[in-house]
Amino acid sequence: MITAKNLTKKYDDFAALDDVSFTFPDAGILGIIGHNGAGKTTLLKMVAGLVAPTSGELIVNGTDVVRDPAALKAALGYLPEESRLYETMTAEDYLAFFGEIYGIPKDEITVRTRRLFAALSLETGGKKLGEFSKGMKRKAAIARSLIHDPAFLVYDEPTSGLDPMTSRFIAGYLKDLKNSGKTIVLSAHNLYQVEAICDRVMILRRGKIVADGTMAELREQFGSITYTVWFSAPDPARIDREAVPFREDDGGLACDASDMENLNVVSAAIAAAGGRVDRIESRYPSLEEMLVTIGK
Repeated sequence: MITAKNLTKKYDDFAALDDVSFTFPDAGILGIIGHNGAGKTTLLKMVAGLVAPTSGELIVNGTDVVRDPAALKAALGYLPEESRLYETMTAEDYLAFFGEIYGIPKDEITVRTRRLFAALSLETGGKKLGEFSKGMKRKAAIARSLIHDPAFLVYDEPTSGLDPMTSRFIAGYLKDLKNSGKTIVLSAHNLYQVEAICDRVMILRRGKIVADGTMAELREQFGSITYTVWFSAPDPARIDREAVPFREDDGGLACDASDMENLNVVSAAIAAAGGRVDRIESRYPSLEEMLVTIGK
């Protein structure tokens, strides 16, 4: 459980975070998004115990992070935006080094390392970390964050700069971690992935929370369902363009309807012109559209 009350972080007269309060239960994924400079990384580092708030309270897994940030480390796995690794080490030695820091027996480190590499589909081939591709380095960094089996994970842009296949794999792996009981707080510019894997999304703007909820709740807040109608017509010129402001789409004709009443008007106008509705798809506003609505 994360409980934040009135978190504020000031740098001179600038408030990177401004009176942020929220709670989040265990075994879920919380996505934090916003424009550059919104306060995402500051909040992540604060939740990870790396940045102290100017004021406010923060309790993570029963630990008062403000008073005792070091106490959180044993239960925390942190992944910064950049995978800064010890590139002269092999991946096995890298994980062994951190495993020893956490006091894990050597035999257990070996078992956990093999298990993590298998789960992450990371084939090291005995190479040093400096020889890894960017995707392999990211997987090694994720394995390092998990070597001590933490219950709580803070990931800053976990799929940033990766190829689509690796990015999709890591997003799926994060869902597996959630399903195994871990609590994950992450930020990401890939808003499609945030929509797909997060149980809840918090949107920051200039250090303040401007929206917070499940995707269903956010969609209700930022706009109702809309419809796209794909249709065919023997003579498109006969269609009332005022009632059906259609466009060419993938070789066919399409028109957007703002609500069910508008959808009925569009369908009737198509039928009156001798046309036929081929399919109708419903659509909610995306996170990207929500960010555009919020503005900078």
